[in-house]
Amino acid sequence: MSRTPQEVFADHSDRLGTGDLDLISQNYTEDAVFLTPEGTLTGREGARRGISALLADLPDADWQLTPQFAGDVLFLQWRALTDTHEVTDGVDTFVFRDGLISAQTVHYTLTPRTTRTV
Repeated sequence: MSRTPQEVFADHSDRLGTGDLDLISQNYTEDAVFLTPEGTLTGREGARRGISALLADLPDADWQLTPQFAGDVLFLQWRALTDTHEVTDGVDTFVFRDGLISAQTVHYTLTPRTTRTV
């Protein structure tokens, strides 16, 4: 049974919450393309490595997501905060095929949070 992009994304978000990279990577096609600022990763293993790097950058983050669907494409704006870092310009684009993610482009800038004493 084929899932809608909305169903895939909801499942993907739930799996990200587990931190289980094997489980997360199952939402990607075998020939998925994962584009990151550091380069292009391919297949489920590439997606697994890309997501691992993202989760390592933002452990225990508080995520704020704004998804916008257009057919089989999702444009996702996001922010994330940790005790020490923040992302204010996170942008992902997902392309869905046959109930899985066939392509993802990830862009974000990680900046240290500053502490201010008033």
